[in-house]
Amino acid sequence: MTINLENEQELEIPFDYEETAGQIVTKILDEEKCPYEAEVSITFVDDEEIRRVNREFRGIDKVTDVLSFPVTQFTPPADFSILEDDEAAADSFDPESGELQLGDILISVSRAMKQAEEYGHSLKREIGFLIAHSVLHLMGYDHMTEEEATVMEKKQARYLEDLGITRDAQIPDGGVRSDKH
Repeated sequence: MTINLENEQELEIPFDYEETAGQIVTKILDEEKCPYEAEVSITFVDDEEIRRVNREFRGIDKVTDVLSFPVTQFTPPADFSILEDDEAAADSFDPESGELQLGDILISVSRAMKQAEEYGHSLKREIGFLIAHSVLHLMGYDHMTEEEATVMEKKQARYLEDLGITRDAQIPDGGVRSDKH
C-alpha cells in the first residue's frame, strides 16, 4: 500500500498524521476486502485551496472540510470485481507500481481544527474521521440517502473505534454527540 501524503498548509498538526493515515487506510482496505495493493493520495491544505478546488471541480464556491476524488466508480460500493473487466481496470491501476489507484483526498486542516473544537474531540479524531469518510467515498460509499448514510456512518464509527481513534470529550451538558462527525 502506498499513501502519498502532502502537507501544503502551515498549521501544526500535533500528532503523527502519517502513522494515523496509514492505520486508517490499511484498516478500511482490509475490512472492505480489497484484493489489491492500493494507492491513496492525501493532501492537507488551507481553506483558500480547498475552496478553490471545490469551486473548480464542483462549482461550489465555499470552504469545505474534505474533498474526495475517486479514480474508479465502484457500484455497488467496494465491489472490486468490476476491475476484472479490462476496460474498467485500464485507468484504475498505476502502470509502474501495479497498485490500484483509489483516488485523491484533500483535507482543510483549519476547518478540521474548528470542527474538532465544535464537536468536542481531538484533532486526531477529526482528521481520522475525515480520512475514513473519504476512503469510503473513494470505494463508492455515499450518504445521499438515509440508508446509505447509515451504512457509511456505522462503518466509519466501527473502523475508528477498532483503531482507538475515538471521541475523547463529551459535550458540556454531559450528553454524547452522534457519530456523524
